[in-house]
Amino acid sequence: MNLQRLFELQQNLDQHIERNHNLEDESLLSKKVLALQVELAELANETRCFKFWSNKQPSDKKVILEEFVDCLHFILTIGIEKGFTDVEVQGRNPQYDIVGQFSNLYIDINDFIVCNSKDHYITLFEDFLTLGNSLKFSKEEIEEAYYKKNCVNHERQKVGY
Repeated sequence: MNLQRLFELQQNLDQHIERNHNLEDESLLSKKVLALQVELAELANETRCFKFWSNKQPSDKKVILEEFVDCLHFILTIGIEKGFTDVEVQGRNPQYDIVGQFSNLYIDINDFIVCNSKDHYITLFEDFLTLGNSLKFSKEEIEEAYYKKNCVNHERQKVGY
């Protein structure tokens, strides 16, 4: 996965949004972190991994991948805001089932809130990519879906989303 390219594209989108909404001088970190938490919940909802009371199947892989990429947008933008764009990350073998991985990601986010260090950011990013591996997404699928969603996000900004 070409992380530097993803960071560049995200920074382009971020700058566009900040200009259009007069946010250049405002710290958006807390809003970006909350947005990541919300998007992560939306991703969990589409996987239905925690819905022990329901027989309904998870959403299609395409829908889950789109939610995954929405999370990726916010992980990247958080890294940009903190100046952590020179990281090297990769997914690992999961230590938990998917429900445990979601819970662990919320712990990672909370750890980052308490101490938004580069180490905490890398842990969050790596655990996120580990979840992607568990969801059976290849690096190529993630990257391609990111490119598509980035274009959609630019279009949304043009039409006043």
